[in-house]
Amino acid sequence: MRSSKPKNYSNLENSLAKDIMHCVDDHRDELVKLITDLVSMDSLLGNENEAQNFVSDKFQNLGLTVERFEINHELLKDMPGYSPTVGNWDKHENVVGTFTPKSNLGRSLILNGHIDVVPVGHEDLWTSPPFKPVVRDDLIFGRGSGDMKGGMAAFIVAFSIFKKLGLEPNGKIHLQSVVEEECTGNGALACLHRGFKADAAIIPEPFNETIMSAQVGVMWVNIEVVGKPSHVLNSNEGTSAIEGAFSLWQSLKLLEKKWNLESNRHTSFLNTNNPIKFNLGVIEGGEWASSLATRCQMQIRVGFFPGEEISQVCKKIEDTLKQTIEDTPHLRPLKFKLKYGGFQSEGCEVDLTSPFIATLNSSHFDVSNEDASLFASSATTDARTFNLYGDTPCTCYGPSANNIHGIDENVSITSVLRVTKVLALFISRWCGISAISKAS
Repeated sequence: MRSSKPKNYSNLENSLAKDIMHCVDDHRDELVKLITDLVSMDSLLGNENEAQNFVSDKFQNLGLTVERFEINHELLKDMPGYSPTVGNWDKHENVVGTFTPKSNLGRSLILNGHIDVVPVGHEDLWTSPPFKPVVRDDLIFGRGSGDMKGGMAAFIVAFSIFKKLGLEPNGKIHLQSVVEEECTGNGALACLHRGFKADAAIIPEPFNETIMSAQVGVMWVNIEVVGKPSHVLNSNEGTSAIEGAFSLWQSLKLLEKKWNLESNRHTSFLNTNNPIKFNLGVIEGGEWASSLATRCQMQIRVGFFPGEEISQVCKKIEDTLKQTIEDTPHLRPLKFKLKYGGFQSEGCEVDLTSPFIATLNSSHFDVSNEDASLFASSATTDARTFNLYGDTPCTCYGPSANNIHGIDENVSITSVLRVTKVLALFISRWCGISAISKAS
């Protein structure tokens, strides 16, 4: 371990940067352990309490003022950016740790991450159990390792190293561990409602050490299709809700193809391959193998470009389904009902001309010796809440990961180390730093 004796860093930017990066390297094992500890805690939707207890203790040990609070849907439901809840759970809380400097002279910062993870799928397909992390060479395997516990560990360690160097930031910093990022985004919105704003925010999503320039909007739609049932003996007298649902799905895929045409693209996504993605995630229906299905339900994820209003997207979906039924005689007996729950999230762009982005890029350059690439995301993140509703410029910048939302998800340790260095350098430049006084 290198000496943590405080230095006078006035006009010694290069020396400071080197000391920060060396200190991160010295704490590699601590970083790896933090990631594996987080991954070992099953934090599926509604089951985040154990992981949030761990994060809360970690924040308290760093000397942060910790707040825990649930999502109050009655307070949030009329706020811009709210998405209809997909359930209610006990001990379903955000955790925020706040550092307040003695001389609050620097710019403020939010470091945000989500603790919730998506379902593991069929566990027997995994090489090792999804909540028993395994380190193989440079990779940490386990559900949530990439999305996004590796990134959360990066900002926790990035913040912690200043005290080890005898330093502290000059600006207020909020470390946020939120719930419901994977289904509504209401966790980040609850932080905003509670008053957490800053001069900038970074979310270390696993975007391969790029700076996110824009992200699409995302909507979850439940489509219930009702057919005309009959015995298969008389199938020409009925209309299967399941087969009809597949026809309606194909019409939505044609709409996806239309929106992806270069002539219809948002300018931020001109260089992105098929940025708009529709996904049929869940389908269920039917009652009997020898009967035409009465009902079928599809749960669909729809992407759309920044600048489009939720109501416009809803109308386009509904009009497409109606037109498909009208134009297809054998589908005319079908009826459908749309329900909207979960993501109802607008797209957003990042102001790439801001000093915030310039500072982040310069920090990336010092670690990687090249400018950061820009990334227009075909997924949504909590960055929209900060940019659109929170008066806080925000982007995503995080480590390289593989198979997020898939089998054998993993994150690169080397990449997490680089991201940790970049975040620590960014804190030093954005917030400013001072030596910790002897009196403290």
